[in-house]
Amino acid sequence: MAENTTTGDAPAGPGALPALRSGTGFALVAATVLASMVGFLDAYMVNVAVPAIGAGLRAGVSQVQWVLTGYLVTVASLLLLAGALADHFGRRRILVVGLGIMFVASLCCAAAPNVELLIAARAVQGVGGALVVPSSLALLNGTLRPTDRAKGIGVWAGVSTLGTTLGPYGGGWLVDHGSWRYIFLLNVPLIAAAYWVLRRVPEVDRTRRPLSLDLAGGLLTVLGLGGVIYALTAGPDSGWASTPVLTAAAIGLVCLIALVPLEQRRAAPMVRTALFRIRQFVAINATTVLFYGAISAAAYLVVLQCQLQLGYSATAAGAALVPESVVFLIVSPLVGGLVARVGTRWPMTVGILIVAGGFVWLSAARPGDGYLTAILPGAILWGLGLGLAVAPLTAAVLAAVDDSDLGEASAINDAASRVGGVILVALVPALLGAGGSRDLVQPLAGNYRTAMLVLAGLAIVSAVVTSVFVASGRRPSARVPAAPPRVHGCAVPTR
Repeated sequence: MAENTTTGDAPAGPGALPALRSGTGFALVAATVLASMVGFLDAYMVNVAVPAIGAGLRAGVSQVQWVLTGYLVTVASLLLLAGALADHFGRRRILVVGLGIMFVASLCCAAAPNVELLIAARAVQGVGGALVVPSSLALLNGTLRPTDRAKGIGVWAGVSTLGTTLGPYGGGWLVDHGSWRYIFLLNVPLIAAAYWVLRRVPEVDRTRRPLSLDLAGGLLTVLGLGGVIYALTAGPDSGWASTPVLTAAAIGLVCLIALVPLEQRRAAPMVRTALFRIRQFVAINATTVLFYGAISAAAYLVVLQCQLQLGYSATAAGAALVPESVVFLIVSPLVGGLVARVGTRWPMTVGILIVAGGFVWLSAARPGDGYLTAILPGAILWGLGLGLAVAPLTAAVLAAVDDSDLGEASAINDAASRVGGVILVALVPALLGAGGSRDLVQPLAGNYRTAMLVLAGLAIVSAVVTSVFVASGRRPSARVPAAPPRVHGCAVPTR
């Protein structure tokens, strides 16, 4: 297939892939950035509205908690199935469907008359999010010409982070000056803009993966991840030895274990276990679980420390790590060119180690310390390390598989990051020695530094995994054999 080597709007020939510096390339990046920001807003913005939602709907703590986790459970549980759908039906088509679901669900969230319907609408929002997440990144990586993919991912990673930075502040402003209902309408104009830009993005004509009607595999994935996430979410509140938590954990683990032999026996499974025979793919996902899990837990701990020990207001605590996002936004788009020259291994390794250094610096924050010395340097290190690591990590996991598996690979990697975050955040009370206590003031005073150093250690472990197992070249040689074509749902032998 000929590549588009021009920077104009017109492709070099029939079937050519667009360059990043073209009208189509610009529209592609804009559409995927907008779609990703919608997902980020729905994941992070609701946090600031929890008290207002509880008061407005007269909901209890556990009910409001499910407004947050209902979205997370459906996203994490359906990501793998969504990746398979994107690889079969087309990434652009699935992205459009996912954005439509999120649009309708957002309106339902804003109009929900009670907390039960709000939780249900949030769960549906998560279904849309699961479709949007893998298809947007796979569309970007599979549509741009290969020489521009690393740069495109760098731009996507940098600009998309605006959702995590601006979302909580935009949501907080809307809650303070209007209503908590308005936060669910904030992504509506973004979805409309994404639809408008997607008109210029083609569906790349490629041989698509056969669709597996793997209902059993999909059900096991939903029950497995859903059970584990429920147990980790409910454990700190209900007690780790409580019957609901133990039952959910047992069901989740049994379903996840049963998923492996089931998928191995299917001719065209939802998740091909052959992907996990690629050393690079396995190593990067192991890194993702550890690294992103440590990041999620560290962010939670720093905000708690700022509020409960350093005396910051909620707004000031939320702003404490803004420099991290600013530095990340500046650095990440520049890293794509570096990856194209030196590969993914060393930018990832160095970036993760710098993040670990930021954790170590932040671990020393104590009452009476000033922001400029206790928090700001650590936040800058954090952002610099993320800027170096995120784009190479994303590029490496997608480069480890064939183009026909980009949706599935993206979904698995995103699921790894979310599961890692859920696990480590759920373990924060244990890291602090708080057990089931809801009062974290004293545990933070005694064990905050230790907990942050543990998270720095996990980041260092992920850096070691990267340096040892991730290929140093720009494109690893390992490949998964292509899935056999299907006729009316039956596998056809091929040579």
